[in-house]
Amino acid sequence: MIYLQQWEYRLASRLVQFFGLRNNSEFDTERAQAIVRVVVVCALGLYILPMAASSATPTGARWLFALYAFYIPFSFAIVAWVVRRPGVNPWRRALTISHDYASMTYGMIIGGAPLVPVFAIVVWVTVGNGLRYGGFYLRICTGLALISIAVVTYFNSYWRNNPYMVMTLVATALLVPMYIYVLLARLHRAYEAAQEASLAKSRFLAQASHDLRQPIHAISLFTACLRDAGLQPRELQMVDNIDRSLQSVSRLFKSLLDVSTLDSGKVVPKFEQVRICEVIDDVVRQNSEAAHRKGVLLQAVKCGETVEVDPALLTTILQNIVSNALKYAPEGNVLIGCRRRNGKLSLEVYDQGPGIAEEHRSRIFEEFYRVRERGDKDIDGVGLGLPIVKRLAQLMGLEVELRSEVGRGTCVAVSGMRIRAGAVAPAPAPAPKSASAATGLRVLLVEDDEDVLLATASLLRNWGCVVHAETAIPARKVSCDLLITDFDLGNKTTGTECIAKVREVNGWKVPAVIMSGHDDARIREEIADPEIPILSKPVRPAELRSVLLLTTLPTSS
Repeated sequence: MIYLQQWEYRLASRLVQFFGLRNNSEFDTERAQAIVRVVVVCALGLYILPMAASSATPTGARWLFALYAFYIPFSFAIVAWVVRRPGVNPWRRALTISHDYASMTYGMIIGGAPLVPVFAIVVWVTVGNGLRYGGFYLRICTGLALISIAVVTYFNSYWRNNPYMVMTLVATALLVPMYIYVLLARLHRAYEAAQEASLAKSRFLAQASHDLRQPIHAISLFTACLRDAGLQPRELQMVDNIDRSLQSVSRLFKSLLDVSTLDSGKVVPKFEQVRICEVIDDVVRQNSEAAHRKGVLLQAVKCGETVEVDPALLTTILQNIVSNALKYAPEGNVLIGCRRRNGKLSLEVYDQGPGIAEEHRSRIFEEFYRVRERGDKDIDGVGLGLPIVKRLAQLMGLEVELRSEVGRGTCVAVSGMRIRAGAVAPAPAPAPKSASAATGLRVLLVEDDEDVLLATASLLRNWGCVVHAETAIPARKVSCDLLITDFDLGNKTTGTECIAKVREVNGWKVPAVIMSGHDDARIREEIADPEIPILSKPVRPAELRSVLLLTTLPTSS
């Protein structure tokens, strides 16, 4: 019984693929159906037209020619309609389905015995409509197929004189769609179970990532405090080693959070015109220290083009590709560059690593797949970098290509970025501020995790800030120049409410910074204030200091 169910499930999956349902896009199903109609009509002509030309009944042949002459332009007109106005259109579906069955019925009536094989197309169209549009359409089309049999039998003497043939066709028109309906129901249940398992995985990854980020964030801040504690060189080296290990763990958690965010379906690209050199320069700056530690020369070829992309998603894509190159190609060179392809821009990263064998290339973009050979040394990561790259690229309509040669290196290219002629004016550089600018800065710190609260307060005090620390939204007025708050504060309160309360009791728009282990897109949507920086835990001390110094700090009331 189990083997039978597995076979049925595989059969249903193959049928779905055969009829063009490789994804759930309604636009694809509408277009696929229109294209299939053109192909079938043209192929059917190879049988109908020679048969009609040699027919002994000229009247019937003329009607067949007329029917075919009508249906060819009709089929192409439907394709043009779908291309011009894609998407779900019930009236268009009703028109095409009714014309399909009416034409096939009329053809079988005037064609007689030679056109009985057309009934196979009737069954095929019935199954195809059901697989593309769902069980409701499958039931309707099954009814239309039975009506077609009844009408042809009534008007055609050959069918009336062969009742057993008619009974066979009726049984076929009933049993095949019924079986397909059962397969679809089972496939739908299996799909729902798989979706639920995927969502459970995403929820687990998101929660585990958030819960583990808190202690890692605290450790990172404590190590920053140790670095400023006047340690000897040997102890400072140990602190640096701890910090590097923490950065590896931070990258792992970021990958897990990225995957759970993508699985949630809440990532929507926000396209804008961006100078590609700004994205490249930003990633080079972020990875220069890591490249230096690994003995890698990280270089970028200047490119002055302006492209239309989501800058945050493109930065994440490039960051993941460069991180992979640094991990797997130590002591070599990594080059970032751009080139035009078919009028669009391609962003490419070359490394001089060991390369990827051909048997691994087809799976390199699968989640959690890692290229491992016998005797390879352990490398941090779980195989999520390139899968995230591909999924983010698909969200923006871009393509990712990997070229590699064993012993010579690898190239990962992200292509398809639309080039815009107008140059984007570079953002004005903020006025430089020294570290002493934080001295005397009054900071209200709100964090429900006591370890994180202690670590953050200690670091801020080392920088000269005057810190007032709270584990919840303060009940009374606390005069401050800056508010730093976690997002989830417990007791069903969030950083959004904390910011609103502090600004209300202080009577002015206190600058605020949010630090959180959650997806920043979700937080950004809730706070609805682009001026509030959002830092994802674990936050690097340099990142926190940069935000703190670059935040406009008006004189407090």
